[in-house]
Amino acid sequence: MASHAAPVDLANGNGIALGSSSPKKVAYFYDSDIGNFAYVAGHPMKPHRIRLAHSLIMNYGVYKKMEIYRAKPATRLEMTQFHTDEYIDFLQKVSPENMDNFQREQTKFNVGDDCPVFDGLFEFCGISAGGSMEGAARLNRQKCDMAVNWAGGLHHAKKSEASGFCYVNDIVLGILELLRFNKRVLYIDIDVHHGDGVEEAFYTTDRVMTVSFHKYGEYFPGTGELRDVGIGTGKYYAVNFPLRDGIDDSSYKSVFEPVISSVMEFYNPDAVVLQCGGDSLSGDRLGCFNLSMEGHANCVKFVKSFNRPTLVVGGGGYTMRNVARTWAFETGLLVDAHMDRTLPFNEYYEYYGPDYELDMQDVPRHSMGAMTDEDDAELDDLDEDENKDVRMTQRQWEQRIERDDEYDVSDNEELEKANGVHRNGSSRRTFQDYRNSDVEVDSGAVTPANGTADNVIKSKETDEVMKDAEESVQDAAAENGDPIPDSEAGENKPDEKAKATDAEEEEDAPTETREASKLAKDEEKGEKIKELTQNAIEKPEKGQASKEDEVMEDADSQQPEKEAEKKRSVEPEPVESRQEPSIDNDGDVDMDATPTDQEQSDSKAIKTEEPSEAPSSAETTEKAKDTTGSN
Repeated sequence: MASHAAPVDLANGNGIALGSSSPKKVAYFYDSDIGNFAYVAGHPMKPHRIRLAHSLIMNYGVYKKMEIYRAKPATRLEMTQFHTDEYIDFLQKVSPENMDNFQREQTKFNVGDDCPVFDGLFEFCGISAGGSMEGAARLNRQKCDMAVNWAGGLHHAKKSEASGFCYVNDIVLGILELLRFNKRVLYIDIDVHHGDGVEEAFYTTDRVMTVSFHKYGEYFPGTGELRDVGIGTGKYYAVNFPLRDGIDDSSYKSVFEPVISSVMEFYNPDAVVLQCGGDSLSGDRLGCFNLSMEGHANCVKFVKSFNRPTLVVGGGGYTMRNVARTWAFETGLLVDAHMDRTLPFNEYYEYYGPDYELDMQDVPRHSMGAMTDEDDAELDDLDEDENKDVRMTQRQWEQRIERDDEYDVSDNEELEKANGVHRNGSSRRTFQDYRNSDVEVDSGAVTPANGTADNVIKSKETDEVMKDAEESVQDAAAENGDPIPDSEAGENKPDEKAKATDAEEEEDAPTETREASKLAKDEEKGEKIKELTQNAIEKPEKGQASKEDEVMEDADSQQPEKEAEKKRSVEPEPVESRQEPSIDNDGDVDMDATPTDQEQSDSKAIKTEEPSEAPSSAETTEKAKDTTGSN
């Protein structure tokens, strides 16, 4: 037998069948009810895609070159040629209304998540299987050369188990029909998933050879290894070609054509079944291959070139607009129909925007739960039908949300408010941007009159200045991703006793002096906040002293002297013990004069209670001036 490994020219069609003078007779099976079924809201499998493809086929005029049939749905007896009676009885009885009564059966037959129970489940399976079985029957009677059933191709269904969105395996039923008149049947699968259901059904026989090109490795269904070749009589009659992500047209062609040519030469089948799953297309929601519409259709054209009775079925495919384009294009390819690249107007014309061309659009991949535009429209209609008496449904409210990073506990209260429910209390938290706020918030705490250290340090001015400084340093470090050293945190803490002494001095001073001092401190406080924030943003190196550190050091150096003055003001000295300061020859106060006994005892007490550094010469001079003024 001649080899057909030479590439097939998509534009000119240099295959045997395309080059022959007599066109192929094609039987096309379609049931208008197929688009009325829907798995569940949000499920990626959309039977509606078959209706989209049929609409393109009709509006392109492809139907004029083939025979269109509405197949009789498969009966329970026909389904049980492969599936068990118990499993088919369950599919016939279960419905969304009574599914709670079939909990045990759902677990047993793997019906639930990927394969949900929906309205018209058994009728949907009957339409899918009926088209494939009727197409095989017409091929057997030589009523056609090729039969097409895009509603078929559900290759994951097992003998007594649903799997991978598939309930009844129409492919196995169609092959069983072909085996009634043919010795050998070749099954070819170009779906991105392994055709495990068909391979398992014929794994032990040599009358059916299965060839599958699929993604393998951490991918559903996890079967289809290169070494899976069949067992018993069927050994070496199962061919698996595992592939990796992202395979493109040229790479796929370099694999597909040589393999199929060798299989045709070795096996010489009497009939062929080709599964054209559209999830191997680029941009499919669940697929991971990178095939274009032409690359996918090249497989159909190459198989057609062998002039064998061929049954073409659908399969996966979860980006509806691309699947519809591809299947319509491949239907035209089978009947040698020219299809213009600009799409004709049809009832689903808006699905193909914004270019409205036959060539596929590169659709970004989403997770299984992500919605496309048409999916959102379907869910909106379903939401309105199920919630007619609700002022604003949960779905409508979620569509109005623009941001999900608000500082709210939840948005339930907003939804309740939109529906007219009002609550007395509010769980909303207030948020204040301290960086951009110039307004001082009064803490409400009254400044104590006695000026004791324990109360003064809790005053508004001290808390706010130092808190803002610490938060500025911490925020700057957090934004840069650096930890805050303990030394910096310790250096930013205020000296409590220094603040207490300053407050006491302000109380003893005259009113004018206190007001002037307060204004000066307010200005100084504003300058401190500005400087500390700037220093925190610039992030000085470790060991570099900030202005806050200098202020704290000055307060520490002045602390012993101010403590001494405090004690002299609180405990008055006896008059008889006071001694006039000695006057030197120039009339000035003698700085070396010996202090009185009381002053010596006060000095000793201060040194015992608060050891510190010796006062500077400037501070000693100022102390002498104060003493002279009091005398």
